[in-house]
Amino acid sequence: MSAAEQKSETKPPPPQHVAVIMDGNGRWAKLRGLPRAAGHQAGAEALRRTLRACIELGIGYLTVFAFSSENWKRPEAEVDDLMGLLRFYLKKEISHLKGRGIHLGFLGDRTGLAPDILEIMAHAERETADGKALNVTVALNYGGRDEIIRAVRTLAKECCEGQLSPEAIDEEILAARLDTAGIPDPDLIVRTSGEQRLSNFLSWQSAYSEMVFIPVLWPDFGRADMEAAIDEYQQRDRRYGAVAVS
Repeated sequence: MSAAEQKSETKPPPPQHVAVIMDGNGRWAKLRGLPRAAGHQAGAEALRRTLRACIELGIGYLTVFAFSSENWKRPEAEVDDLMGLLRFYLKKEISHLKGRGIHLGFLGDRTGLAPDILEIMAHAERETADGKALNVTVALNYGGRDEIIRAVRTLAKECCEGQLSPEAIDEEILAARLDTAGIPDPDLIVRTSGEQRLSNFLSWQSAYSEMVFIPVLWPDFGRADMEAAIDEYQQRDRRYGAVAVS
C-alpha cells in the first residue's frame, strides 16, 4: 500500500455539519469600486460553489448565516437589495436545488419578514422536502440570543399551561424548542474575511464546535478554501471536556 493510500485510510471523516458565516461581501465590492449589491451578488455565486463542494466532499448538513436580526440596522437600500436578491435566488434556484437533491430549510424569526418572502420560503421547503444529498439551512432574520429567548418563552408558556414541569427542563428539552430542532450541532464553523467572532450565530449549538477563520472574502470562497478548513478540522482533537487518550 502506498503512503498516499495509507494516509487516505487513516484520515478522519469530514464533519457531518458545517456552518458558515459568509462575511466580506461589502469589502469585496469596495475593493473593486463596485456597489455593495454587487458584492452580495458575487456572494450568491460563492454559495452555489459551496453547495456543490459540500456534496462532493460528503458533508451532510450546511448552515449559512445570510441575514442577522441586527442587519436591519444597515442602510435601507442595502437591506432592500439583500431581500431582492433573496427573492431572486430562491425563485431561480429552486429547481436546481431540487434536481441536485438538496433539502432547503430556514432558521430565524419569520415574523419580521415580508409576506411574499415567507411564501417563497414555504414553497422552497415544500419543493425540496425529499432532498437527501445535502441539508442546507439558511439563517434569515436570525440571532442566536433571540433564538434562545424565543425557545425560553415557549417553555415558559408550556409550564404555565401545565404541559411541562420546570424541573423537567434540561438541555435536550430546550434544544427541541430551538429553530435547529432535528439538526445536529455544527462540528465546524467557518468564518470568512478574517474576522474572528461568532457575531451571535448559533450561540447554543456552537458549544463544542471547532472554529476556523479564513482571511478570504466570501465572494472569493471556493472548494479549495472549504477543503483547507476541513483539513484543519480533521487535525483537531475533539474531547468535549474529557482528557485526551494517548
